[in-house]
Amino acid sequence: MNTHKTAARIFGVLFLISFLAYGTGSALIQSIVGAPDILSHVYASQTLLVVAAILMGVIHTVTNIGLPVVLRPVLKPRNETLYFGYLSAAIVATVSLLVGVIFLLLLLPLGDAYVKSVSAVAGQADTMAILLREANYYSYQIGMAIWSLGGLVFCSMLYRYRLVPRLVSVWGVAGYAVFLSGCILAIFGRDFGLIHTAPGALFEVFLSLWLIVKGFNSSATVSGPDNADIGEMDEINKISLSKA
Repeated sequence: MNTHKTAARIFGVLFLISFLAYGTGSALIQSIVGAPDILSHVYASQTLLVVAAILMGVIHTVTNIGLPVVLRPVLKPRNETLYFGYLSAAIVATVSLLVGVIFLLLLLPLGDAYVKSVSAVAGQADTMAILLREANYYSYQIGMAIWSLGGLVFCSMLYRYRLVPRLVSVWGVAGYAVFLSGCILAIFGRDFGLIHTAPGALFEVFLSLWLIVKGFNSSATVSGPDNADIGEMDEINKISLSKA
């Protein structure tokens, strides 16, 4: 039980760090590349862009992949297949987001070239900057779609094995389903912004705080997937002992 409590608290802390790191980095990036003259802002805000890249590409990457790793002793004994599905989705999603960060970092040398270039080359650099910004956008949407799939698997395990109150698990399933749908629509040009991200984001913050304070349900931690299953096992053991 101590192992499960520790895993829950570490998971909650990592979840918050991951959420805040990427969210803060994205806000910083948007303040730079959201302006019409992208490369001028990139050149003037190189340090800010590097800080954002560290938050999104280093801190977020480490903590995001660490989430399923920390929960290995909790989830794997209950369902190994679903656990590795969750782990795989987290890795693939994080790699996709990391690729998006690399696209943003390519704006740094492009910004330097833009400042030193003549007007003809500057137009080409502007076009490349827009392409890199869009490449980051699609990498993000693809990564978040895969992350949502992993989140659905994760929440299904929380629900099935009663690791947290089932209402919380249902909230997570609904939040990730909306997030997945929003990411797919965004890839096809229908971006609803906070409308599709808010339910899942609020769930992640709430779940993080819940696990830090409450941890996993003690009955689920001790008795496994379902009390009914445990009762059935007890009956089988009693019959076996009586026959012996």
